Formats: sequence, structure tokens, C-alpha cells
Amino acid sequence: MTLDQLRIFVAVAEREHVTRAAGDLALTQSAVSAAVAALEARHATQLFHRVGRGIALTEAGRLFLVEARAVLARAAAAEAMLADLAGLARGHVAVAASQTVANDWLPPRLVAFRTAHPGVTVSLAIGNTAFVASQVGAGIVELGLVEGEVDHPLLAVEAVAEDQLVAVAAPGLAGVPDRALTPDDIRAMRWVARERGSGTRALFEAMVAAAGLTMADLAILLELPSNEAVRAAAAAGGGAAVLSRLAVAGALAAGTLRALDLEPPTRRLLARRFLALRHRERAPSRAGQALMATIRGPD
Repeated sequence: MTLDQLRIFVAVAEREHVTRAAGDLALTQSAVSAAVAALEARHATQLFHRVGRGIALTEAGRLFLVEARAVLARAAAAEAMLADLAGLARGHVAVAASQTVANDWLPPRLVAFRTAHPGVTVSLAIGNTAFVASQVGAGIVELGLVEGEVDHPLLAVEAVAEDQLVAVAAPGLAGVPDRALTPDDIRAMRWVARERGSGTRALFEAMVAAAGLTMADLAILLELPSNEAVRAAAAAGGGAAVLSRLAVAGALAAGTLRALDLEPPTRRLLARRFLALRHRERAPSRAGQALMATIRGPD
């Protein structure tokens, strides 16, 4: 049994089609069929039902698919380790980032990294701060980048940048004064907010608490799971919002949103850090170290 045979079997099993698997693997249909037949013959086990012109996994095939994927995953891990030793000629870094970081801050740094290391690929998962911390903690990704504070016993945390949040609203939105917002203003206004678990939401809640209020005191029209959705709802007149200045820079320049002034106690709470997260018990790959060097920027 070879790794090539396993890759062919998995491709056919996932597509339930020999021709499509052959096309995706850049092999002939006869080569794919022969590889599957050789596996079945060697182990005297039928892996697929041949029904008319179609195929479907047998029970043995379904069980074998789990093991085949596991073997291929381990082989990929071994290959990645050897690629590390080859001086970053090849490699991969799995990253998860919260939305403000992923959408507005990280892309130029990924471009710089890929330009410097074209043989190293990067995969990026996007979610809120809680999601990113869980991905790093579970070892699913090597590096996490978030804008919310994280307290997790398995995670090492490093500040890599600073950010500033700003309260915004559509120009002319009723009930929004042209002066620094007081606690009474904050209570009386309508708001659009990020979902619980996001770093942006956590800072918004801290701002509200600094004004002597609770979230229950606020008239929240919508809770939405992305900066883009919150920004669009605010620009449509749904209410005021608190978002990263990076996320609203274009809307402020275009005049679809305007920045709101806040009294000093609440304004000071809208500064935050972007944080890099690593698993304390997992050694960083050379590719991951190189990506972190790019993210940190020049010394």
C-alpha cells in the first residue's frame, strides 16, 4: 500500500466518481481505477459498490476512509517538518484571526510575508476573539491574532500593534447630539453592536460600564457577527456603533458615517492592542517564526 494509492482512494471516495477524481489528480481514469483495484485485490476487500455507472463506498470503504485520511495527515505533517528543515523553501502556516485584524490590518503583512517566502503558504480562518483563542488552544492553528484581551492558561500572548475604536453614526441620525456624548445620550440613543465573544463587543461593554450603564440600559437594535454588517447597518441609520477606526476609515472618508465625540472617561477605554497568540506547549515552526517576524515589523 502506497501513499499515492491512499491519495487516489480518498479522492475517489470523496467525489464518488472515478473520472472527476482522475481529473482533479491530473491522472488518467485507467490509472485511478487500477490503483483502487490494486488496493481491493491486495487486501481482498471491496471498497466500492459499482452501481450502474456510479460508485459508492461499502461499509469497509467507509471505515478505511477514516484511516486513510489519518495516514495522509501524518504524512503531510512529516513533509511539513522536512520542509521546515529546507530553509523555508516550502512550508505552511495555519493562522486564525479576529475580524478587525483579518480584514483591516493583517492582509498587507501577509502580502509582505508571501513576497519574501513564496514557497510558504498561509491559510487563514476568521472568527471572533473567542473562536481564535479556541483554535490556537486546540492546536488547530499555529498562530492566532486578536484584538480582544485573552486569559488562557495554554496560550502565550504578545502585543504586536495598537488600535483605536471610534463611535460612529450616519450623518443626521435622529437623537445623536453634535457634542460629546453623555451617559444620558448613550442610554437614549439606538445602537448596533457586534456579537458577544468579539473583542470589539468587549470594549464597547467596557465603554458602557465606564459611563455608569449596563448593556441592558441600551436600546440595541441589532447584534451582528461582523464589522462589515455593523458598519452597513449603522450607515443605513440603524443606530450608532463602536468599531475599529481601521474598519470605518473608508466610510468616514466617504461621509457615509461620522465620528462621534465621547467624554474622556469613556473615550480613553476605546484604545486596545492587537495580540498574537501561540500555544505554550507547541514548538513554533520555522515558517511560523518567519511570519511572526514579518508581523512584528522592523526592530
